[in-house]
Amino acid sequence: MWESIFLTLAATAGNNIGKILQKKGTVILPPLSLKLKVIRAYALNKAWLIGFLMDIFGALLMLRALSLAPVSVIQPVSGCGLAILSIFSHFYLKEIMNAVDWMGITLAGIGTIGVGAGGEEQKASAISVFHLPWLAIVVAILFVLLNGWLRIYRRQRKEQELMEYEVVEEIIYGLESGILFGMASVISKMGFVFLEQGFPSILVPICLIISICCSGTGFYYQTWGLKHGRAIVVSTCAAVASIVTGVLAGMLALGERLPSAPTARLTLLLGWAFIIVGVILLVSSTRLVPYLPRSIQHVDKSFNVRKSGSTRGRDSNPSTIIQASTLHHLMPTSSKEKA
Repeated sequence: MWESIFLTLAATAGNNIGKILQKKGTVILPPLSLKLKVIRAYALNKAWLIGFLMDIFGALLMLRALSLAPVSVIQPVSGCGLAILSIFSHFYLKEIMNAVDWMGITLAGIGTIGVGAGGEEQKASAISVFHLPWLAIVVAILFVLLNGWLRIYRRQRKEQELMEYEVVEEIIYGLESGILFGMASVISKMGFVFLEQGFPSILVPICLIISICCSGTGFYYQTWGLKHGRAIVVSTCAAVASIVTGVLAGMLALGERLPSAPTARLTLLLGWAFIIVGVILLVSSTRLVPYLPRSIQHVDKSFNVRKSGSTRGRDSNPSTIIQASTLHHLMPTSSKEKA
């Protein structure tokens, strides 16, 4: 169990730090295209190339972790990617951390330990190949409901001639992207379970391809939400939805279950809760600091000073939010649009 958790932490660190290095490299690069000159420029950019390789390596480590442990354990732990990203940004990009940031990192770390201590090895439950279309139908129904809700609010906003996005629209984009990120993990794990149960090996690459498609589509929804809405709302909803979707879908579709021992079950549940709260604190730290006691604010008075190349979210530049997710190794496009 601990091996899979360490692999997950290494994978999510590679994914997130890799994206930061890629974003740093694209500052001086032209928009990505299939032109040979442009591809050569990207390949020769040291920061971008190292970030790309770390991103791919992280994705491979995540696949290995999914093959060893239940997705209901792996997906919550992957949410700690934002904590790792914050620490990296603090020491590498010299970004100033505030008290809420450190609190979120601490809670995410404690939650990871709780998940590792409470999780237990499980034998793969018998699942059917028909679970795959069943999952697709459930996700399709959810998206029909969410998009119907979105259309209603868009129509109301248009009738009232409002230019700014409603908070409900931001929530919907965050939920849609998070659901897809969570499903990407579940479908990847499903491929390994099929292989263990003697199904044709062709199902593994099929599941991985579907997983990558889910992750890419989730990235599209998240980018759209970040472009038109507030980063704090979209990112929080995406992070929580990703964890909850991974846990619930893992239990319902893959037959994963909570530990039988009461103490282990409580430890696992508390671990999930701590990770979710830690992620929420990290995403919304700049909004929460003003509510801290003045004594803490005085010590942390420079919390809102950010370097221009910062990777943490601000409403003035919401596209810099990076979402930790399994197989989420697609190139970010926000920095390229500015080029």
